[in-house]
Amino acid sequence: MSTSPRRAPRGAAPPSIRDVAAAAGVSYQTVSRVLNESPRVRPETRTAVLAAIERLGFRPSRTARALSLGRARAITVVTSNTVLYGYAATLQGVEEAARAEGMAVGVRVVESAEPAEVKQTVDYVSDGSAGGVVVIAFDPPGVAVLEALPEHVPAVAAAEPAAPDRGRVAITLDERRAATDATRHLLALGHCTVHHVAIPSEGGAGGRLAGWRDALQRAGAQIPDVLGCGWDISSAYAAGQRLAARDDVTAILCGNDDIAQGVRRALYDAGKDVPGDVSIVGFDDIPGSAYWTPALTTVRMDFVGLGRACFRAAVAELTGEAQPRADLLPPSLVVRESTAPPSRG
Repeated sequence: MSTSPRRAPRGAAPPSIRDVAAAAGVSYQTVSRVLNESPRVRPETRTAVLAAIERLGFRPSRTARALSLGRARAITVVTSNTVLYGYAATLQGVEEAARAEGMAVGVRVVESAEPAEVKQTVDYVSDGSAGGVVVIAFDPPGVAVLEALPEHVPAVAAAEPAAPDRGRVAITLDERRAATDATRHLLALGHCTVHHVAIPSEGGAGGRLAGWRDALQRAGAQIPDVLGCGWDISSAYAAGQRLAARDDVTAILCGNDDIAQGVRRALYDAGKDVPGDVSIVGFDDIPGSAYWTPALTTVRMDFVGLGRACFRAAVAELTGEAQPRADLLPPSLVVRESTAPPSRG
């Protein structure tokens, strides 16, 4: 015997996406994925959701979806830093895209990955007034917030390319390819190997450090020990001093352009010429890097585009719409004056 869908009584509110989720025993985000034919749903879950939709007579609409979430039409960005270029430019992209859509943007800074700090941040963005959430998960504090967010919070991540799947939409820049290209450039100039001064957030499984290592391995070049440093330029200067004391260092890949600035100064103070004695490549192409002396060879990353893409993805999570395609400019090596063939003198 067939059963017709249960219709809401006349004058009653129509069933919402949350009603369907409750009836199927899943989250509203899972219902959204089923409606948008996402491949990220198990067949048995999809069957249960579709049955609940039919039973309740649910008819999705964009407006109903947005209202049923009980969230503000706004975006909140969670970040551990608002000054460093990659973070700031990603935030800029979110703000520009939101302003074009007439949406407000809030910022919540998570200062550390300590449980109490993470909980405060999670509680803050779990409130409906936060709207959709963009987590800049470039570092441990951002990752900790992402992992602690309740499933009902509509959130997306700007993440490292090799970050594990945490059940959220994650948009990335291909840092691994970028670092590979930069290292290959130095090897192609004739340098026997390339030393690396890494930013604090780098990990061995992916990103800048892994791309550097890939290029050296494929070239059969020696892989030097990685020099780590903090985000501050003084820390990069100290790392540069260690490299400047060695005669076998002819090429250095720096984890970002700020680090390159500190390393460059340490080489200068040690009486070493760039690029005559040592070639340097930075990362990010911060404003002004083309006007250094010498102008910095670096990798240009589309952080603003990343922010825009994260905004669009967060809105889709907020409204239950299909996820848009993330069209990002690929990383590009910008060759300037700070790299040259090694001196044979």
